[in-house]
Amino acid sequence: MRKMIPDFEKMKQAGEKISMLTAYDYPSAQFVEEAGVDMILVGDSLGMVVLGYDSTVPVTMEEMLHHTKAVRRGASQTFIVTDMPFMSYATIDLAIVNAGRLIKEGGADAVKLEGGMDIVPIVQTLTRAGIPVVGHIGLTPQTSSQLGGYKVQGRDLDSAVQLVKDGQALEQAGAFMIVLEAIPRQVAAQISTGLRIPTIGIGAGSDCNGQVLVFHDILGLFKRFTPKFVKQYAELRLDSVQAIQQFHKEVKQSTFPSEEHTFGLSDEVIQKLYGD
Repeated sequence: MRKMIPDFEKMKQAGEKISMLTAYDYPSAQFVEEAGVDMILVGDSLGMVVLGYDSTVPVTMEEMLHHTKAVRRGASQTFIVTDMPFMSYATIDLAIVNAGRLIKEGGADAVKLEGGMDIVPIVQTLTRAGIPVVGHIGLTPQTSSQLGGYKVQGRDLDSAVQLVKDGQALEQAGAFMIVLEAIPRQVAAQISTGLRIPTIGIGAGSDCNGQVLVFHDILGLFKRFTPKFVKQYAELRLDSVQAIQQFHKEVKQSTFPSEEHTFGLSDEVIQKLYGD
C-alpha cells in the first residue's frame, strides 16, 4: 500500500528511517517497488545516467513527464516524487503550470525543487494550490556552476548557518520533506533535529531521517564517475557487458541460436513446402 505524506511524518517521529531510490523507467520502477523501498524519486539525474547529458541542466519538462509516466506505470503502489527540471520554476506562473503537469499528466505524488530561501514564494504558491513539495538544499546540481562545481556545501560557519535557515524557511513555506545533498554530517544533523518534517540525505550522513541514492549508482551501472557518498551494492555493468560479449561471440561462431531457441515445421508441412 502506497505510503502518503502523514506516514513519512510519523516515521520521523517514530525514529524509523525512510528509504528513497531513483527510478527512470518501467522496469527500474518495478524493481524498486518489489524491493519495498518507501519512495521513488524520478530525478533529473536521468539526464546524465539515462540520456547521456553532461549535467542535469539540459533536461526538459517533456523528458521528465515521459519518464514519470513510465515510473508510475511500473510502481503504482509507491509514493513518487519528480524533480522539476532547470528553468521549469523560474517564475511562479511557470512553476504552477509545470508542477501541475507533473502531478496531473505524469502521475507524480509530489515535486522536488532545488533552492532555499530564494524559492520560498514558489513553494508557498504550490502548496496553496495543493501540490506537495519536497525541498532540496546543499549541493544543488542545477546551479552547481554557481557553487564552484560538485562540491560539499556548508563547510564554513556562515554557509552552515544559511543551510539551517534555508531548511527552516522551506518548512515554514509548506514543504513536507527536504533533501540534504553533500553537506557535513553535523550540519545535516542540526537541520534534521530542528525540523518537524523529515530530511532525506544524499552525502549528508546518517543523522538524516532517510537516505536517497541513484539507481544506476548502487547497481554499478554508471561508469563516468562514482561520488564518495555512493555505496555500490552490485556490479551489474560488468555482468551486463560480459553477457553481451558472450552473445556476440556465439553469433559469430553460429552457436546461437541453437535448436532449443528455434521454431520448426512438421515433416508433413516441410514435404508440402519443398515438394517430394
